[in-house]
Amino acid sequence: MSDKKSFSKLFLLVIGLLIGFQIGQWIGDSSEPDVEKVQQVIELTRRYYLDEISADSISESAIEGILSKLDPHSVYISQEVQRTFEEQLEGNFEGIGIEFQIIDDTITVVSPIIGTPSDRLGIMPGDRIIKIDDTTAVGFSNTQVIQKLRGKKGSKVRIIIYRPSEKSEIVYEIERDVIPINSVEISLILQDSVGYISLTRFAEKTSEELYEALNSLSNQGMQYLLLDLRNNPGGLFEQSVEVSDFFISDDKLIVYTQGRIEEFNEERRASQKYSFENIPLIVLINRGSASASEIVAGAVQDWDRGLIVGETSFGKGLVQRPFLLNDNSAIRLSISRYYTPSGRAIQRNYKSDIDYYSEVMTRNEVDSDNYDHHEESDSLKQSFLTSKGRKVYDGGGITPDYNVSQGSLTKFTAELRSKNIFYQFVRDQIDNRKIVLSEDLKSDLALFLKENIISESKIGEFKKFVEEKEIVLNSKEFMDDIDYITSLLKAYFAKEYFNSEGWYSVLINQDEQINKSLTLLKKSQEMILN
Repeated sequence: MSDKKSFSKLFLLVIGLLIGFQIGQWIGDSSEPDVEKVQQVIELTRRYYLDEISADSISESAIEGILSKLDPHSVYISQEVQRTFEEQLEGNFEGIGIEFQIIDDTITVVSPIIGTPSDRLGIMPGDRIIKIDDTTAVGFSNTQVIQKLRGKKGSKVRIIIYRPSEKSEIVYEIERDVIPINSVEISLILQDSVGYISLTRFAEKTSEELYEALNSLSNQGMQYLLLDLRNNPGGLFEQSVEVSDFFISDDKLIVYTQGRIEEFNEERRASQKYSFENIPLIVLINRGSASASEIVAGAVQDWDRGLIVGETSFGKGLVQRPFLLNDNSAIRLSISRYYTPSGRAIQRNYKSDIDYYSEVMTRNEVDSDNYDHHEESDSLKQSFLTSKGRKVYDGGGITPDYNVSQGSLTKFTAELRSKNIFYQFVRDQIDNRKIVLSEDLKSDLALFLKENIISESKIGEFKKFVEEKEIVLNSKEFMDDIDYITSLLKAYFAKEYFNSEGWYSVLINQDEQINKSLTLLKKSQEMILN
C-alpha cells in the first residue's frame, strides 16, 4: 500500500473516532470538533514537518491528544499492549510456564508454574536459561525472553539450562501450552478456622476460581474469611458483580452505573443464593485497590455485610468500554460512572491541578478505628448511609472502617528490595549449598515455619553479601527493619520449596493489616447477627 493510501486510511480512523464516539469537547470550549481543521493540521504535518514522521505516529498522536482531554482512564492502547490486556482479562497466555528474573544478565527461573510444560518436564527454581533455540540468551531483556518463550500452543522451543546444584547443562525441548494467569494468588487457612484468599485481578475466570477456593476452604473448616483485594487494580465489571454476589444476599443492589447515553445506565443486583452469604467477612484494601475491587468493597460496606480494613482505595469510579480499531490497537473509553448501593460515587477528582496518580502515593493516613467514619465528617464530601445507618462519604475511593497503614521501610531496605538483593542472596545460598535443609523441612511447611532458618550467623552472611554487591551497609536502618529482613529472607526460602503457599505463610505473620483483621473477627460476626 502506498504511503498516501496508508495515511488516508489512518486519517479516516482518526476522523472516525471524532465523529463515531461523539466526543463532547474538543480542546477548549468548542462544542463540535472542526474536522477540516484536524485534517489540515495532519496533512501539513505529514508534508512539511522538519523531521520525517510516519503516518502511524501522526495518527496515534492525534488519538492520544483527543483522549487526553477527557479523563485519566480513557486511553489509547497499542497493538502490543492490547494483546497483553487481552491475556490478562482472558486469564491465560500460551508459552512454557515459568516465573523468571534476570540476574547478572542471565535468565533465572524463580519457579515453574504448577501444571505447565516446564513443571511437568522438571525445570527447577534456580535453573539458568543460557540458550533458546541455539541462540545465547545471556543479556536478554524481559521483553526478549517473553518474545522467545511464548508462542502458539503445540509449537516447540529448545532451551539449554545450567543447573548450579549439579554443575551441568541440560537440554529441554518444550511443547508450548496454554498457561493460566490465576486471579486467586493464594488461599489457605489461618489460625485453624480463618480462611484467607488473595485476589489479584478481575478476569474472565475470577469468579470460578474464587468459588473453587471458597468451597475448598469451607471443606477445611473455614468459619471466617479475609478477602484480600490489596493492590488489585480491577478488571472486568461483570466479574466484580459475580464476586460480590457470593456475599450479598437476596436481590440487593450491588452497583449501578450512569452515563450520558441511556443505554449505559444499569443496575446490577445479587441474583444467586450462595452458602457464603453469612460467613463473617473482612475485606482488605489499600491505595492500589481500584475499580472492580472498589465495587466489591463498596457493596460489602454499604450493606454492612463485613468490615473494610486497610487504607483508602484508589478512587476509580469510571466504567471503560474497549473499542477495537482496524489495526488491532484499541481505545478504552469511559462511558459511565459507577455508584455503590447507597449512592456513593467512588471516582476521585481528576480535574484539579494535583497530579492524579501521585496524589494517591502522598496520602497521609493515620491508624484508627474509623467504624463510624468520623474522620471524614468535617469534609466537604456528600454523606450517605449504610444499611445500619452509618455515614459514609463519596468522591474519594472506599475509606476503611479500620485504618491500618502497611508501614514503611527504611531507604536502605527499600534499596535492597529494588536491587533484588534478597532473592539473589537466597539463590546463592541454595546454589552453592551454603544452606542445606533436611528432606523433612523441604516437604513439611508446618515444620519449616517453626524452624529458625535465618539465624544470626545467616544474617551476618547476608550483610557481607550486601557489601560484596558494592552497597554501603547502613547498620542503623538495617536493624530498624531486622524483623522484616529476616521474614523476607525466610519467605524466599519458603517459596523455593512450597511456592506461593510458603511465601504467604511466612510473610502473613509480619502483615500488620492482616494481624489487625484477626483481632476483628468477632466484630465481623456481630455485623451479621445484629
